[in-house]
Amino acid sequence: MPEVTEDETFRNEDWYAEALADRRFVRCSFFDVDLTEAVSRGAVFDGCTFGNVKFNASRHTDSAFTRCAFRRCNLFEVEFTGCKLVGSTFTECDLRPLTIGGGDWSFVALPGADLRGVRITDVRMREVDLTKANLTGATVTGVDLSAAQLHGSRLAGADLRGSDLSALDPTAVERAGAIVDAGQAVMIAQALGFEVR
Repeated sequence: MPEVTEDETFRNEDWYAEALADRRFVRCSFFDVDLTEAVSRGAVFDGCTFGNVKFNASRHTDSAFTRCAFRRCNLFEVEFTGCKLVGSTFTECDLRPLTIGGGDWSFVALPGADLRGVRITDVRMREVDLTKANLTGATVTGVDLSAAQLHGSRLAGADLRGSDLSALDPTAVERAGAIVDAGQAVMIAQALGFEVR
């Protein structure tokens, strides 16, 4: 059985390179905790709050951070593989460089986030809030962005091939140099009122 911790607050703790395997945290708060180079596998954080937490160079595999609030956290060189972050919010966080491979990030709030050059592949991000996010030069391939909020986002030079862009209003984003595949190009042309024959 996983070790369960509920309703606890952790402050100014050093969890450097901590191995978090099959642990479960429910409604816990983490403030000024150092999780640099920590590794989680199968860990669950449900309804937790992270404030000024250092996640630098940490690796997370098949873990869940559901309905969590991240505020002023540093996620420099963090990797999420097959993780579930449904309903989580990121506010004033340092999110680059960041690698996300697989998993479910639906309903995640990333408004105004600096995501330049990040790598996001094969992720479910239904109804994600990327309003005014900066994805310049990012790799966003094979991503389910259906019903995503993309108004005012910067997609210049981004690789968007294979992603669901059905929610994209091409007139409401910065798009110069963005890379799309043939099917996406047809859909975007139709969204602009062109008839493709």
